[in-house]
Amino acid sequence: MNGDPNPPDRVIGSHEPRRCAPVEGRETSGQPLRARWRSRWRRSSRPIHGAFAIILGVPRVAETAELIEELQSRQEPRLLRALEMVAPGTALREGIDNCVLARTGGLLAIGDEDGIAPLLSGGVKLDIEYTPGILYQLAKMDGAIIMSQNATKILWANVQLTPDPTILSRETGTRHRTAERVSKQTEALVVSISERREVVSLFAEGAKYILQEIPAVLAKANQALATLDKYRARFDQVSMRLTALEFEGGVMLHDALTVLQRAEMSTRMAVEIERYIVELGVEGRLIEMQLEEMLVGVSADRSALIKDYVVDHREASFATVMESLPRLPNQDLLDFGQLSEVLGYDRKMSTLDFPVTPRGYRILGRIPRLPDQVVDNVVGEFGGLDTMLASTAEELEAIETVGDVRAKEIREGLRRLQEINLVDRYLQT
Repeated sequence: MNGDPNPPDRVIGSHEPRRCAPVEGRETSGQPLRARWRSRWRRSSRPIHGAFAIILGVPRVAETAELIEELQSRQEPRLLRALEMVAPGTALREGIDNCVLARTGGLLAIGDEDGIAPLLSGGVKLDIEYTPGILYQLAKMDGAIIMSQNATKILWANVQLTPDPTILSRETGTRHRTAERVSKQTEALVVSISERREVVSLFAEGAKYILQEIPAVLAKANQALATLDKYRARFDQVSMRLTALEFEGGVMLHDALTVLQRAEMSTRMAVEIERYIVELGVEGRLIEMQLEEMLVGVSADRSALIKDYVVDHREASFATVMESLPRLPNQDLLDFGQLSEVLGYDRKMSTLDFPVTPRGYRILGRIPRLPDQVVDNVVGEFGGLDTMLASTAEELEAIETVGDVRAKEIREGLRRLQEINLVDRYLQT
């Protein structure tokens, strides 16, 4: 290694994985993944478009927390942790990029030492702190490099990995074939750096994910943002129409399902964009801010919509719908028969001709500073939006946790919602 030039200091671009082994206890981006999600969405302050902005205000913390949990539950944690580990701006990514630029190639196994130890043959025991420069120098040797599970230490260098040769591998190169077999035999994340093709491949549990350069990932993220913007515009449009129909008492099941479909489509696109944000690392800040601006309010509106129109109003039924909806294939999401079945209706019915009555969760949720407990009590008392709109101030005051001041706020809020909805509809024509 003596006499070699300094490692390259230019960072080449990003690359992309599919599934990666879990890496516990790492905080390569300054915060754990869960903490970054919470801080990211709590900072959100997307202005609501149209006249509704007058009364809706900033989303409640409960709504943003619900959105966080929703997007987290749809991600693959192993993939996100691996993407965070090799994202631009991290020390590990700098070392990998140095190896790619110098065309030294390399094979990194990141995981529990006890799990990888049976596959090691020869090599040098190091147990030193990781730095990009040391990784670059060690990669000049032919053997593999073993790193700790949180990628903060280099444990072994120049070792030969000897996985079970009977494990099926579809790779042709020796280095990639070894990486695939090691990933199948252990829980380690294996990074294979091609010397000639300058390609970085991640292997976890046999799944292969090829990293892409930053411009390619940014192009995908921007395309996804443009799609999400169209989805959000359409969601706002059909949501406004549904609000008008609810006040008029003319809602058909098709109208409610249209809003539910658009909310789910927006959420799915946001999940895709979030993966790009994690993969881009420090290069994804602008994409992150745009995503925050586009998605606030969708999750809360969808949850209230389900509570309004699900056939079985019990909490267990609501939870079942919330679990079933994300599992619907994209093709089934376009089928209103499938969507109506998720809510408990007969999928063979004509949704265009089937009238439904909202319970009032969605409308009450648009009144500022109205606690969820009050919303539950009001809906439980009246059972439907029509009855709620026809109620008197005395009937509202008699409900537990409401009182005279809050009853006045509810009546005034409902009145203003009706007026503002008329204004918005007029402006749209």
